[in-house]
Amino acid sequence: MDRAQATAAAAARDLVVERPQGLYCPAGDFYIDPWQPVPRAVITHAHADHARRGHGHYLASAEGEGVLRARMGADIALQALSWGQAVEHRGVRISLHPAGHVLGSAQVRLEHRGEVWVVSGDYWLSGHQAEANLTCTPFEPVRCHCFITESTFGLPIYRWQPQAALYAEIDAWWAANATAGRASVLMGYAFGKAQRLLAGVDAGIGPIVVHGAVEPLNAAYRAAGVALPPTHRVTELPKEALRRALVVAPPSVLGSPWLRRFGEASDAFASGWMALRGARRRRGVDRGFVLSDHADWPGLQCAIAATGARRVIVTHGYEAVMVRWLQEQGYEAGAFRTEYGDEAIETEAGAAEEGIPFAE
Repeated sequence: MDRAQATAAAAARDLVVERPQGLYCPAGDFYIDPWQPVPRAVITHAHADHARRGHGHYLASAEGEGVLRARMGADIALQALSWGQAVEHRGVRISLHPAGHVLGSAQVRLEHRGEVWVVSGDYWLSGHQAEANLTCTPFEPVRCHCFITESTFGLPIYRWQPQAALYAEIDAWWAANATAGRASVLMGYAFGKAQRLLAGVDAGIGPIVVHGAVEPLNAAYRAAGVALPPTHRVTELPKEALRRALVVAPPSVLGSPWLRRFGEASDAFASGWMALRGARRRRGVDRGFVLSDHADWPGLQCAIAATGARRVIVTHGYEAVMVRWLQEQGYEAGAFRTEYGDEAIETEAGAAEEGIPFAE
């Protein structure tokens, strides 16, 4: 057998391959986070670029069941697994392990004939020791032969500051606005980012108002045991209280009639992209806070090293940079072409949930 044949034979034994519908496990005949309807889908988490409607059967974490049903429909055919619980399908042993990204976010461990692969989906791991996303189960390294990783922030420039320092900045901004009698509108995605913001701020500064797209997800988080401060709808508070409020809303409200209810307000956007110069200006907001639910450059390095994998496949983000760095470190590295990480998908989904025209 020549080298090309050996490579082809090895590829035929791969536990995960690319297909037009998404990432496919040939041995088990199922997909992981497919972007087209398929009979069987393992879902890492409920963000719109990873969880789509129309699959015949869903397998996801028990922690994220409430959020997934809220987004995909209460009647979906869903099998929920506890962390580490394993099921076997066509000889492939499947288990789910925490990814630390959002509520219920999972890494998918696949074991078949002594080979172990882990599909990470999206994950959050801090480069700072003893830090965790308090709104979901923290990232758990899983030993494997091949690790499939995201690289949303896979550049050395992305290094998150300690969370305590970030939330102190947000609190100071909110307190200054409240003293001046203007609302503080803090924008972040309705699922995941909004709940991290709520869990991290000092609720003693003033009342907290949330948009209608955020509150159902808050309910799912609270039902899962995540501690969030009391929140209000805009119609529940007098105008005087609104002038001291922190308003947590998705980014699609910018420029909408809903936002004009607060009168004079200072606005801000919370995202990892705020680390880039010019990002705040392009968003057209007063402040930018660097907060991401994805691992930064040190976090990606820590996660990959902790798996013990010698083969790494990169999905979305800065794939070329990450693959080159991995190869320089001695890893066998490559990339999959996926439809993950498309910010427009999540933004458009949020706009639809809120009843806001996407073009507005």
